[in-house]
Amino acid sequence: MIAPARFLTRSLRLSPHGPAIARILAAGLNAVHPGEAVGRFVQRENDRLRIANKLYPLDKDQQTFIIAFGKASLPMAESLADILGDRLTGGVVIPKLAAGWTSGRLAVMEGGHPVPDERSLTAGRKVIELLSGLRADDIVFCLISGGGSALMAAPVEGVTLSDTRALTSALLACGASVDEINILRRHLDRLKGGSLARLAFPARVVSLILSDVVGNPLEAIASGPTAPDPSTCADALAVLDKYQLPGKIPASVLSALKAGCETLKPGDAIFGNVDNILVGSNLLAAQAALKQAEAEGFHPYLLRADLQGEARQVAVELCRTLRWAWQTGDPAPRPACIVAGGETTVTLRGDGRGGRNTELALASVTELANFPEVMLVSLATDGEDGPTDAAGAVVTGETFARVYGLGLDPVEYLHRNDSYTFFAALDDLLIPGPTSTNVNDLIFLFTF
Repeated sequence: MIAPARFLTRSLRLSPHGPAIARILAAGLNAVHPGEAVGRFVQRENDRLRIANKLYPLDKDQQTFIIAFGKASLPMAESLADILGDRLTGGVVIPKLAAGWTSGRLAVMEGGHPVPDERSLTAGRKVIELLSGLRADDIVFCLISGGGSALMAAPVEGVTLSDTRALTSALLACGASVDEINILRRHLDRLKGGSLARLAFPARVVSLILSDVVGNPLEAIASGPTAPDPSTCADALAVLDKYQLPGKIPASVLSALKAGCETLKPGDAIFGNVDNILVGSNLLAAQAALKQAEAEGFHPYLLRADLQGEARQVAVELCRTLRWAWQTGDPAPRPACIVAGGETTVTLRGDGRGGRNTELALASVTELANFPEVMLVSLATDGEDGPTDAAGAVVTGETFARVYGLGLDPVEYLHRNDSYTFFAALDDLLIPGPTSTNVNDLIFLFTF
């Protein structure tokens, strides 16, 4: 569980509301702790498991496997392994970081993220090997969380790992959304787009899913390894055309998509053997944070849980909402805690360091300049904002005056996409460390 003290940046340490705000942030993350989420949904009743009011037998002569992948895979696997006890046959866990975690019954294999690497490829081969030769009375529990798309890789024939890495990097740099990126991933990998379920057939597949995608579409979470895929190869090619990428990516990618090797679609008979169960989401985290905010004396308000778009543009809209709330008490009177959830994107224009949450915060600095008694907090629930160790940043109405005194130009830093460096100079980076969960981002707007 996450301790509130891990969120105390300079601005929160100095604010009389800082301890309360830290408790609000912690409450949001702790509500979607992966191990707790699995425990809420799965109960063992002698030789059966009850999951979401459905019973699954745990016969002594059947094989029961865990395949866990994603940033939350370790605590999810640990929780389910404890519940299964002696009925667990074995399995594999594929996290981003596995330091200090071992299990005699489960192989632990780190993967690469946000771009797949050789470890991801090795992990993908391990999963394919484990799925071979399963029987109809066997059960495979898939524990799926954000990051799984990169951590486990098995490119289709003709596409190499190097090709996959080049495509992923190009998509991340051009500002493509997670949904768009995953359309490509599903059609270029032998474990995505329902293909893991196909490899496991005729075994029963039960997936417990921690969503990191806005709206929780199952086909998009970790690229939908056990979910039907409504998109087509033509849709994947359209994404490449939208961002003018055909001439900038490996030719093998285009060849594979034009060959038309399709993913499993809704209605396929294989999904009669699959149960996909959502155990955690961004909305759940937002609601828990708002409940804590009310306990701390704030007026809570959920603005939305489907936030998307370019980070710097979303910042303008959120700051407009924050200023209006301070001026009018709409949509919540002071003191207010207004929460928005979702996931923005960043189009790289410079060579700076940062992620979508710190970029959103940086774009808010000038918008909130000299505006008293307000605060914006951006938070990546996985504790990692892009390729950095920060989860986000804190901005107040006094931030602009502070940076002016230090000779820092927020507009210049924004132009370079150098938000991490900017907030590091202010000691206002949120660095709680890995949270072992991942349900998108939360943006908090406070009026005092």
